[in-house]
Amino acid sequence: METVTVRRVIAAPIADVFAWCSTTTNYTRSPFVLKARLARPGRGAPYGVGAIRQHTWLIGWFRERVTTYNPPYDFDYTVERSYPPARHELGRMTFTEVAEGTLVVWTTTFRIPGPLGGIIARRIGKPVISHVFGRILDAGAGALTEGRGVFPAPGFRREPGE
Repeated sequence: METVTVRRVIAAPIADVFAWCSTTTNYTRSPFVLKARLARPGRGAPYGVGAIRQHTWLIGWFRERVTTYNPPYDFDYTVERSYPPARHELGRMTFTEVAEGTLVVWTTTFRIPGPLGGIIARRIGKPVISHVFGRILDAGAGALTEGRGVFPAPGFRREPGE
């Protein structure tokens, strides 16, 4: 299993950042997400527990189910199906108020099947997913801050290609 974690501080209130990030259709503001839709609303909130989200990225297609939903602090999801196929253990976004705004931490754990799956996941999957997650969060920062920018999290160094 490979784990990808991307961090950003967005200069906006936690409730606004949570709302933007939990609404999957916002992801199309990134050039890497071609299509995103809510296929089935969740319980208690459109993107709440049980919601089914579908994304078409330049790198593939994903059908996700929201498994926990605790606004404005975190939500978890799992990828039920994808193309290319991958095993997915965890998707999580957490939101923490910090002096500069809201710290977002987006983590996913996955495995690509097959004899070369580990190498492909490590050398291609991790950097590509990190880059796409970062661009989605950058789009959110732009939308929420009206150009005030996105700031790296304290103690966080942006990785090459992110």
